[in-house]
Amino acid sequence: MSMFESQNIEYKSAWRDEYLKWICGFANAQGGTLFVGKDNGGNIVGVKNAKKLLEDLPNKMRFSPFPLHTNTFPQPHVLHR
Repeated sequence: MSMFESQNIEYKSAWRDEYLKWICGFANAQGGTLFVGKDNGGNIVGVKNAKKLLEDLPNKMRFSPFPLHTNTFPQPHVLHR
């Protein structure tokens, strides 16, 4: 069963640092999930260098130019094939 994008679920086929805004918005609101490696239809397309992205994301969030008003960082979901 595929989930659809909504106010709390967003799909991105590849990572861009500008998506830190989505994470910030989720963290400062009611929460949400950003799936990296899914297209807008919810199909898994994978991410190049997924392991490195998973290693880099905590620091990207920690040093984001967008303020995260929380002490706990969201758990990223990076999908690979």
